[in-house]
Amino acid sequence: VPEPLKGKEVVMLDLGMLIAGTKFRGEFEDRLKAFMKEIKNAAGKLILFIDEIHTIVGAGAAEGAIDASNLLKPALARGELHAIGATTIREYQRYIEKDPALERRFQPIIVEEPTIEDSIAILRGLKEKYEMHHGLRISDEAIVSAVNLSARYITDRFLPDKAVDVIDEAGAARRLESESIPKDIDSVRRDITRLEIEKQALIKEGAKAKATSRIKEIDKKLKELKSRNDELSAKWKNEKVKFETLHGLRQKIEALRRESEVAEREGNLERLSQIVYGELPSVHKEYDVFEKKNFAKKNKDASGYLKESVDEQDVAAVVSAWTGIPLNRMLESESEKLSKIEDVLEGRVVGQNDAVKAVSAALRRSRAGLSDINRPLGSFMFLGPTGVGKTELARALAEYMFNDEKAIVRVDMSEYMERHATARLIGSPPGYVGYDEGGQLTETVRHRPYSLILFDEVEKAHPEVFNLLLQILDDGRLTDGKGKTVNFRNTIIIMTSNAGSHYIKTANIGFGEDSGEEISKVARDSYQGRVLEALKESFRPEFLNRIDEVVVFNQLSRADIKKIVDIQIQKVEERLNERGIKVSIDEAAREYLAREGYDEEFGARPLKRLIQKLILDALADKIIRGEVRDGGKIRVNMRSGKLVFSK
Repeated sequence: VPEPLKGKEVVMLDLGMLIAGTKFRGEFEDRLKAFMKEIKNAAGKLILFIDEIHTIVGAGAAEGAIDASNLLKPALARGELHAIGATTIREYQRYIEKDPALERRFQPIIVEEPTIEDSIAILRGLKEKYEMHHGLRISDEAIVSAVNLSARYITDRFLPDKAVDVIDEAGAARRLESESIPKDIDSVRRDITRLEIEKQALIKEGAKAKATSRIKEIDKKLKELKSRNDELSAKWKNEKVKFETLHGLRQKIEALRRESEVAEREGNLERLSQIVYGELPSVHKEYDVFEKKNFAKKNKDASGYLKESVDEQDVAAVVSAWTGIPLNRMLESESEKLSKIEDVLEGRVVGQNDAVKAVSAALRRSRAGLSDINRPLGSFMFLGPTGVGKTELARALAEYMFNDEKAIVRVDMSEYMERHATARLIGSPPGYVGYDEGGQLTETVRHRPYSLILFDEVEKAHPEVFNLLLQILDDGRLTDGKGKTVNFRNTIIIMTSNAGSHYIKTANIGFGEDSGEEISKVARDSYQGRVLEALKESFRPEFLNRIDEVVVFNQLSRADIKKIVDIQIQKVEERLNERGIKVSIDEAAREYLAREGYDEEFGARPLKRLIQKLILDALADKIIRGEVRDGGKIRVNMRSGKLVFSK
């Protein structure tokens, strides 16, 4: 502490309390004058702190009364008052700068956001306070992880505030978990309750043979579940007793520390020495021995339910919950799933191996934490003729990432053909209609930072739209109409286009219908260069240069269409299964659909229309007439060149 500041006392001005209950004119001024007189009489020993200092402008002013700022100005000018105020830059500009006399009384000091290293040091200083509050130990890895993850993924707040909140929430979650029934015990108890209810319902039914055998099964299961419940509950209660004992010792240490501080302030040196040299070391030793015996690292996995400390996994779970970005360490099941992502996507998108490999690599890179932190997770331009699976691949990827193909942020670029429509993406500028609503793209990404954005039919948009996309693709950020920066660094961006697709169609002429891979290998060399040249004619070089990968989709062969028939029929079967109707379509019928639904120019969409016309329409007719009922079966076969339906 600097020498001139030693012995000074900081007092805070509570404007709310000063204004509260001031019914008559002059009452507020009297209170404030009395407050200032008290500070003046302290002869420079008091430093006044005014939080949200912009509130003094206009505070207490009504019908000609003087506001707080005008009452404080003379005292500040004469040096009778030493004051520190705190406010934001925006509110300083809005309130303080409008009153030059008040602005002149204060020296503005810009308080910058602390660095990651400084924030870690701040959190280490607060660590003990939060450990006592939650009754848990907070590991140093958790503190470092909280600062790093919040700095990278929580973009609308500042350090150290956001990192402190993350640690606080992680500690609260861990403490709440320790006081709640564990999930597996709760699951066992729910199963017991469900089976007890079922058993009582069967007993009421009477002594039917089926009911009697089911009651015996239930009794056997109940016996197993009750035994399991007793075993798990005993284990949990034993751990809880140990946990509460440790928490009690920690509270005892904190109480002794507080008592030692009081004794030091009061000059009670005898009591201070008893605590510091006798009681505190004894309780510390007891705490350390108990912790090593019951909560050592080697026993952490074996102990099962209760964790005595907050670690980096707990912190990652909190940041994931805030942002929706999967940050927790990958489980073996997810790791295995990611290694087989190509198989999952190829199950829905047929004949487009290059495109599947490109998006799979981007997803693996992001989950492994190797993506460039200043750019989106991946940006792709999908090129190819209509109906070959460009949009379908984006939907398949969204279903893989979010378990819902509708979780995709879809921007139909045909809606942005006019220049003025571009403003809809980022929001209208000030003074225009719709300013308060925000941008359609920026608002969606602000609320869902981990998302897949599909810019469909991108060549149909006005060229001005691509100027907006430059910042997203290069820096992973975009400023909306209100001046707020939106983070796009956790998004995957996919753009689809038909540019140059006529070269793909002409390149396949002359090859056999069923040559499959041969077509793609030979034709690719001839058409890929021309497709990319066509792309350069449609888009500016600075836009194309920022895209991670341009993927050219192949035209579908007859072999691909046959695989798509199986996928589409599976969807039909799933739809009918919801009503309990089982449908079986033989191989000859599938061959017929593949043959009739193959259209080189339009891809897989004509096949979808054909299945709707020949199968779904006929089935709908039979269901409405009552020929096919819920729970029924129906077969689809080929006879005399036509599809025939039979039970």
